[in-house]
Amino acid sequence: MSTSSAEERQREIVRVARAAGSVDVTALAGLLGVAKETVRRDLRALEDHGLVRRTHGGAYPVESAGFETTLAFRATSHVPEKRRIAAAAAELLGDAETVFVDEGFTPQLIAEALPRDRPLTVVTASLPVAGALAETEGFSVLLLGGRVRSGTLATVDHWTTKMLAGFVVDLAYIGANGISREHGLTTPDPAVSEVKAQAVRAARRTVFAGVHTKFGAVSFCRFAEVGALEAIVTSTLLPTAEAHRYSLLGPQVIRV
Repeated sequence: MSTSSAEERQREIVRVARAAGSVDVTALAGLLGVAKETVRRDLRALEDHGLVRRTHGGAYPVESAGFETTLAFRATSHVPEKRRIAAAAAELLGDAETVFVDEGFTPQLIAEALPRDRPLTVVTASLPVAGALAETEGFSVLLLGGRVRSGTLATVDHWTTKMLAGFVVDLAYIGANGISREHGLTTPDPAVSEVKAQAVRAARRTVFAGVHTKFGAVSFCRFAEVGALEAIVTSTLLPTAEAHRYSLLGPQVIRV
């Protein structure tokens, strides 16, 4: 395939990145019939427009108002890193007796890693989280009602936020599609953003858990500032210097 127009090439790059989860400069050059430097220039332009994040030798798509990965896809991406992060996040439970667990694959892993040696009330909008914990002895699981989003299998809209507004929880485990020092925690869907914002308001303590690729990414809807977090749990793939910059905004940053 030879695509001469920069606009056409960049549309194709975004399409391939969203379908595959990432793109490689060499493979794109072959697919598009152009030089590697042309692909690199296109990736720089797409990054400037917030559509991709560049990596060494390639790029991955940024989730936006028009694009969001599914739960099924997230369950295949960075899985060992997510499991380490989830285990470390679960250790922050402390003496909490009531917990909100967000939608998403990493929060689901946190739910599965929660200690089973004492009673716990878990509030969630996530059907997979509720299903994973419903039969756990000593656990009381409250599933928030609402419209179920097919891609993430989680509830949203006013039913969800109204029910959540009636709770005060000891700890909220929150996910996000992006976290940046300038724009805070963001997600593509306004309905999801409202649920996350309400969870942060309802919680005495809030912990964000996410892989290194979330950092610096900015999506459509902001629902919390970095300073609202007690802790950030991520992996050692986030550089030490960048972790320190986030810690200056208030939260403890834990890299595993």
